[in-house]
Amino acid sequence: QVMRYQVLLSLMLSSQTKDQVTSAAMLRLRQHGLTVDRILQMDDATLGQIIYPVGFWRNKVKYIKQTTAILKQKYGGDIPRTVEELVQLPGVGPKMAHLAMTIAWDSVSGIAVDTHVHRITNRLKWVKKETRYPEETRVALEEWLPRDLWREINWLLVGFGQQTCLPVNPRCSECLNQDICPAAKRC
Repeated sequence: QVMRYQVLLSLMLSSQTKDQVTSAAMLRLRQHGLTVDRILQMDDATLGQIIYPVGFWRNKVKYIKQTTAILKQKYGGDIPRTVEELVQLPGVGPKMAHLAMTIAWDSVSGIAVDTHVHRITNRLKWVKKETRYPEETRVALEEWLPRDLWREINWLLVGFGQQTCLPVNPRCSECLNQDICPAAKRC
């Protein structure tokens, strides 16, 4: 239960934040006792100091406190077991919900589509027609991608998007996919 809570908080902190910053914030939180009860006892200013400099840290303090209170009241301190319930929590979107289901509950409920997965799958034309939003991309990918690949596509494409297939100035000349990538022709 504590591990599942920590997974959810880690996902909440990771949004719009570099992995190293998220990891450091999680380490500091764990040093203060990262449990539902400890977070509920902590004042907002202290929580803010601990998680700073994660992106949008002020909003995340609010979301973490609200979500934690809901988890305590409605779920006995655990996290919900469904995507539908997870996305009802403040600060939790579909990508986080699908990742939480996979990591915390070992249940693949859908493809976790973030900005990297969205961008890369559109560049590779893995979607029939270009999608504008990550949630559209998730639906389009789930229509054809075998379910046994849903768990790993996020992990594979996020790293690729951070290192090679960058949002601006992608490194097409270094990319092993350049021969099959429609977007590489434009680089």
